[in-house]
Amino acid sequence: MADSSRPAPVRVDDADGAERLVAETLGIMRDLEALLGRESDHVRVGRLAEGLAEAPQKTALAGVYLQGLQAVKANAVALARFAPESIAVLREAHGRFAEVVAANQAVLATARSVSESLLRNLSAELTRNAEPKGYGSGGYGSRPAPSPYGHRRSAPLVLSRSL
Repeated sequence: MADSSRPAPVRVDDADGAERLVAETLGIMRDLEALLGRESDHVRVGRLAEGLAEAPQKTALAGVYLQGLQAVKANAVALARFAPESIAVLREAHGRFAEVVAANQAVLATARSVSESLLRNLSAELTRNAEPKGYGSGGYGSRPAPSPYGHRRSAPLVLSRSL
């Protein structure tokens, strides 16, 4: 039984088909590259909501791009025969695109690391402030001895997703 949700495989039979496949793949790559650039720009300056607003479109474009790459791979021999110059252009564009993807991933990883660090520091501060201060082995104002069970009492951390 065939899966009707999948498009029919692209088959390149002539120079026009080869040029069309390469042009479509380059177009999708340019669209995805522009979207990744916008996302990176927003996240770099702290506008996370704007940066992540186009995630569904990014996912859709990435899927179409991967399908295009699969079609290019499946027709590699025909493309090399009918459009060798276009293949060279596609390789060069793919190299630039890989740099944009790497930069985008670095920006997102940095934002994730910073936000995790902020949350960890906030949680530690809330826990420290919530611990009772009293007389302990260190004198007035020192912290009581830790629980013999290794548990620390911490205040709940509440996040607002509307920010």
